[in-house]
Amino acid sequence: DFIMASPDKRVDELMDGRYITLHADDDQEVANEAFRMNNRVALPVVSKSNKLLGIVTIDDVLWVANEEFSEDMQKMGGTQALDEPYLEMPLFKLFRKRVGWLVVLFLGEMFTATAMGFFEDEIQKAVVLALFIPLIISSGGNTGSQASTLIIQAMAVGELTIINWWRVMRREIIQGLMLGSVLGIIGFTRVMIWAKILPKVYGTHEFLIGLTVGFSLVGVVLWGTLTGSMLPLILKRLGADPAVSSAPFVATLVDVTGLIIYFSVAYFFLQGILL
Repeated sequence: DFIMASPDKRVDELMDGRYITLHADDDQEVANEAFRMNNRVALPVVSKSNKLLGIVTIDDVLWVANEEFSEDMQKMGGTQALDEPYLEMPLFKLFRKRVGWLVVLFLGEMFTATAMGFFEDEIQKAVVLALFIPLIISSGGNTGSQASTLIIQAMAVGELTIINWWRVMRREIIQGLMLGSVLGIIGFTRVMIWAKILPKVYGTHEFLIGLTVGFSLVGVVLWGTLTGSMLPLILKRLGADPAVSSAPFVATLVDVTGLIIYFSVAYFFLQGILL
C-alpha cells in the first residue's frame, strides 16, 4: 500500500491502526491464529509491561504450523508425536512411541470379544448373523473415524470451538441418518440378492435378516458419527488434546457399541423366529 500510494498522501492515512501484538509467554498456536486472522507478515513481541522484545515473522509461524500439523497427524494415527525425523530415529525409540497406543487399542478390542461372548447363544442359533459382524462394526468405525478427522481439522484451523457443540451434534445426527440410510439400503439389497444365490445360508427369513442388517447399519453409523464428532470436543473441554481421539481410538470404541446395537436390532426383528 505504501509503495503504490499517491505521493500526496500522509503516512497516517496509510497506517493500519489496529494494535496487534504477541506476548512472550503466548502459546505457539496463539501466534499462528493471530497471523491467520490478521493477514500480517510480522508481529511485534512484547513483555507483560508492553515493552518491545522482538518480532515474529510469518516464516517462523509457518514452520511452527507445519510442526503442529505433523504432530496432530501422528496422534490421529495412534502414535506419540515423533520428535526426530522418521529415518533418523533409533528403532527402539520408535518402538516405544508406537507400542503404547497399540496396547491401549488392543485392550479396547478385548471388550469387543467380551461383547461377542455375551451373544454367543444368539450366534449359535442364527449363525448367519455372524456373517455381518465385520460389515457392521467396520462401517461404524469408518464413519466415526471420518467424523473425528473432520472435527479435529475444523478445530485446528479455528472453524469451530466448544461453544459450537450443539450445532455440530445436530449436523452429525442428520449426517449419520443420511449416511446410515445409504449404507443400510445397500446392506439390505446385498442380503436379498445373496439370498437368491445362496438360499441355504439365509433360509426363508432373508427379508427379516435384511431388515436387521439395514437398520443396524443406520444405528451404528449414527452412533459412529456422534462419537467421532463429540469426542474431540469433550476432550478439548477437559483440557486434553483433541487429536488424542484418533481414528483408531474412535473405531475401537464404536466396535464394542456396534455389536450391542446390532444384536439389539436382531432381537427386535428375529426374536421367536431365529432367536
